[in-house]
Amino acid sequence: MAKQSRRDFMRHSLLGIAALPLGAGILSKSAFAQDLPRLDPSSDQAQALNYVEDASEASDHPAYEEGETCSNCMFFQADSEGCQLFPQNSVEPGGWCQSWTAQG
Repeated sequence: MAKQSRRDFMRHSLLGIAALPLGAGILSKSAFAQDLPRLDPSSDQAQALNYVEDASEASDHPAYEEGETCSNCMFFQADSEGCQLFPQNSVEPGGWCQSWTAQG
């Protein structure tokens, strides 16, 4: 009887350990979904990539094409309005920067 209990314990322990990454992933998504501070367009990093909060303000930039906005860029993360290029900040979905890349 003790061997069966030990075997059950080991099986359940291994299943629990195997489930940890899934649980951590769910928790981290919730944490990242919290409000990120909005990117300041006058910050050095924003200036380096010519970030603007309103894409129409970039119309004179040679890399800009009409219709390009943060919300349709591959780096945009809709759940937090975050951007992989500015990981500590959220961006304006209607904004634009020179690193804009089409989704997928």
